Amino acid sequence: MIPITPHLAIDEDEIEESFVRASGPGGQNVNKVSTAVRLRFDVRRSPSLPEMVRAKLETLAGSRLTLDGVLIIQAQQFRSQERNRQDALDRLVALIRAAAQREIPRRPTRPTLGSKRRRLEAKSQRGAIKRQRGADPED
Repeated sequence: MIPITPHLAIDEDEIEESFVRASGPGGQNVNKVSTAVRLRFDVRRSPSLPEMVRAKLETLAGSRLTLDGVLIIQAQQFRSQERNRQDALDRLVALIRAAAQREIPRRPTRPTLGSKRRRLEAKSQRGAIKRQRGADPED
């Protein structure tokens, strides 16, 4: 089990990893070794995720989510396969943690008396500056 939050964990069997050759610079090593990791996690069919987390995860995933509801994370930042595996897994855990956080509803508040006075004072000062710009009385 991979712990996400104190109350949420996902099974390692739900994650599918495949190794591909990384693109970009790296010399001959890039042409010989499959160090990049493509991690696949089926969001819609995961029994570990509550419905609320699943829905929020689908919106957070954006273009990384396929039409079938599979989240794909590609990691190729490091030169070793193991570090790329850990990077992909860390990114998946961070994404699920973000989806698991509850939004705190905003409580509407009223402006304080001091803030109202400061706003009106600033408006009247600005108006006074604009009145001084008017036509010259000597003309």
